[in-house]
Amino acid sequence: MSDAPTQQELAIRAALETVMDPEINLSVIDLGLIREIHFLDPPKTLVRMMLTTPFCPYAPQLIEDVKQATMSVVPQECEVEIMPDPWSPDLMPDPGLLGFSY
Repeated sequence: MSDAPTQQELAIRAALETVMDPEINLSVIDLGLIREIHFLDPPKTLVRMMLTTPFCPYAPQLIEDVKQATMSVVPQECEVEIMPDPWSPDLMPDPGLLGFSY
């Protein structure tokens, strides 16, 4: 069994590049917030993501934007699950995008 991303997952991740965190002005992909994408039966897409802070004031908007971007690629129900794990810049593919050292 391969852990390689499917074409659908790659397309969803590309669409999620357009979902920006309004405080940091980086995409949810660049921030490493999108942790998992699953395709469930009955047809539903599950996106597991983190927030940069536990009480992010933009969480409802980010969740809705992630749903809309996902459903633009795979037109089926989408559930966004917020993971309780703490976020850190170490989760970013390129922490240098933040423009400062941590």
